[in-house]
Amino acid sequence: MQPGIHLFHKPEGPTSFSLVQACLNATHPPDAKRRPKICHGGTLDPFASGLLLILVEPATRLFDYVHGIPKIYDATVRWGVETDNGDPDGRVTFTGNPSILRSQQLQDALAGFIGWHDQIPPPTSAKRIDGERAYLKAHRGEPVNLPPSQVYLHEARWLSHDLPRESKIRLSVRGGYYVRSLARDLGRLIGCGAHLTTLHRTAIGPWVDPGADRTVAIPGRHLLSWAHTRILSDQDIGDLRQGRNISLGDLLPPIWPLPPGFPDPQAPIRGFHLDRFCFLLKPENGRLSLLTALRGGL
Repeated sequence: MQPGIHLFHKPEGPTSFSLVQACLNATHPPDAKRRPKICHGGTLDPFASGLLLILVEPATRLFDYVHGIPKIYDATVRWGVETDNGDPDGRVTFTGNPSILRSQQLQDALAGFIGWHDQIPPPTSAKRIDGERAYLKAHRGEPVNLPPSQVYLHEARWLSHDLPRESKIRLSVRGGYYVRSLARDLGRLIGCGAHLTTLHRTAIGPWVDPGADRTVAIPGRHLLSWAHTRILSDQDIGDLRQGRNISLGDLLPPIWPLPPGFPDPQAPIRGFHLDRFCFLLKPENGRLSLLTALRGGL
């Protein structure tokens, strides 16, 4: 795997980390002196499927900047049963009567979750408690009490209903949103309980799930394509390497626009030299300063 971002399809079953480990083993033997830096760009639960970003070498420095862009999910909500982790593998904690459900009732309930809201993550989330992932504590049977966090739901619509059993939904969210928690909260609001039985991530920003048994490498010019771009001269490169700020210059607009009304992800400015993505830059007092160097370029 070359340095950059690669689009993978995660099937149901394996963890996101296990796919990272498989990529690591495939690109470098375990006994090598130096193994490449590889990480994923956002966890998918074992029961979930869909697009998983694999970031390789200097692209791992882009991890924080894929958090604030839209993520699209399709999910199935099962009515009448709440589980402790919000998914089909969890322990049943509540059962209710879903025979009362009507499609307009569900539409009205869903509308109240649009925008910014506090959301309590599920106990098997990847949130950290005292430096440890919450799911590790949950799997040991320890109590997990996570504080609410601010999350953003941009759009949501029901795709179909098979009431009173289940409903299918499509969501556009900002990173950090838990669809399992939405199902739980909808079930509690209506009073019958709910959990997810399927979850599929179809897209992250401009990138879509490549499908089973396929991977797609994203070229440098399409990395952080929602950010502005500054073309750098040899002099600019020298100044940045010496810790000197450079002129703001002519900034090229993003090549992938965010959906209308979506919160600004506060992306840095991409610095390109000889068609290679080399630097992340930030405006500072009317000039540009170095934020991160992408060693070797992308």
